[in-house]
Amino acid sequence: MIPSRFAPVLFGFILSGMMSLVVSGIATGRAMGVNQDFVALWISAWLPSWAVAFPLVLILAPVTRWIVSKLVLQE
Repeated sequence: MIPSRFAPVLFGFILSGMMSLVVSGIATGRAMGVNQDFVALWISAWLPSWAVAFPLVLILAPVTRWIVSKLVLQE
């Protein structure tokens, strides 16, 4: 098991992986069509996308939390 102090990083890792998988799949399907090479093209697009998405999630999460805190009523 992973120590709880790593939970935010693990969350960002999993979330960025899932989101980049879905977005790259949609983009690949729209650009190349769904054919016999689709899965290989999708994976080759997904891995570099994830490499960019993961650090961006870690950087942008605090900014997003701050923006949300300014947009919601404090109870």
